[in-house]
Amino acid sequence: MNVNPGIFKANDIRGIFPTHLNEDIAYRVGRAFAAFIGRGAQSQDPMRIIVGRDMRLSGPVLQAAVMHGLTDQGADVWDIGMISTDQYYYACAETGMPGMMVTASHNPKEYNGFKMVRKMPQLLSADTGIYDLRRMVEGEEFQAPAHPGGVSEHSFREPFIERLLSLIDVNDINPLKVVADTGNGMVGPVLQQVYGRLPVNLTGLFLEPDGNQPNHGLDPLQPENRAELQRKVVELGADIGFAFDGDGDRFFVIDDRGLFVAGDFLTAILANYFLEKFPEARVIYDVRASWAVPDRILAAGGVPLVERVGHTFIKQRMADEDAVFAGEVTGHYYFRDFYYADSGLLPSLVLLELLSKREVRMSELLEPLESKYFISGEINSSVDDPHEKIEQIAQKYSDGKQDRLDGLSVIYPTWHFNVRPSNTEPLLRLNLESIRSKDEMQTRRDEVLAIIRG
Repeated sequence: MNVNPGIFKANDIRGIFPTHLNEDIAYRVGRAFAAFIGRGAQSQDPMRIIVGRDMRLSGPVLQAAVMHGLTDQGADVWDIGMISTDQYYYACAETGMPGMMVTASHNPKEYNGFKMVRKMPQLLSADTGIYDLRRMVEGEEFQAPAHPGGVSEHSFREPFIERLLSLIDVNDINPLKVVADTGNGMVGPVLQQVYGRLPVNLTGLFLEPDGNQPNHGLDPLQPENRAELQRKVVELGADIGFAFDGDGDRFFVIDDRGLFVAGDFLTAILANYFLEKFPEARVIYDVRASWAVPDRILAAGGVPLVERVGHTFIKQRMADEDAVFAGEVTGHYYFRDFYYADSGLLPSLVLLELLSKREVRMSELLEPLESKYFISGEINSSVDDPHEKIEQIAQKYSDGKQDRLDGLSVIYPTWHFNVRPSNTEPLLRLNLESIRSKDEMQTRRDEVLAIIRG
């Protein structure tokens, strides 16, 4: 079968519907996934696979196609319906079953794809099965099973909510004024149920799932997608604002000043809080992060561990190290007590607990970080050959300490940066920081960008 190889990404399958990803491909992906999972199972074991989807308009047809492929390959499908990705992870973890989530996360509405769990917290990645699926989709004639599988419907929402609430002390939550923007993605319905059990004053924005995306895009990292939330926090004098991406596995914060909170600063704050509860624990962060993260972890007596960017790598490293918490610059937060998985809702609850117990404002927690660590944020550039650009940058900064864990990291005494190709888009991403001054950060940022865009 002729398939666009670009849909097979480092951490998932993702492409534009129906140009790159259609019902025929989804059917073959379903058959390939069932065949792949079946190879690792005992022959007498019944093969059961969980399938869920987000609110995208192409979701119903792709879910139907992938379930058809799964059942034709002999798998019994547990259809868990239209849910957020953290609910999907919960279902896979609690049942011990593999799964497929029909989603393209924060990509624009014309995209769709699949996030695939082998057995939590092991997800399929380029290193652990996605390219095997590609070969099977493109060429393999599937062996017919002895019996086709069936489909049954299941719901995990209520036990998922109970699990989240069990991980915080609800009685410690103060009646904070919260504005939450779920961007017509998957978090709105379950957020209302969770927050309905908390003593908070909630104002919701765009809570109804809608694949037409009538209000703004699905990625809160883009300033235009959080502008209304920032205005609302200031207008209402709210304590804090929360934003969630389309499928609900990423989380973002607007502080009491109406300012966006960098993901590495939030990682540092949450890591410090977890280390108060779990002294000397291990905490994982990604190669792009501010030095604030390892500095705060060490100061709190924890063990900082750096890892490649991507949820498949972070989850596996957390399990290997039994890390209590992990954070990525781009809004993924992972928890040992949530199966080493990322969730959008859970960090919002932890942060409410933290603010309530300490009786501080978010801006007060940020001040010591903002006054010492001057970060560029992630800057994306379209380039024809990302790897060639990386080599040019490596040569230019050959006098710095270099690391190739993920892309290129270069370290100097007062500043450092990471450049890496995107796992999901044709982009080169730059993150740079100075601990000397904002001026040094801006000067060095522009210097590196001149090479990238030259």
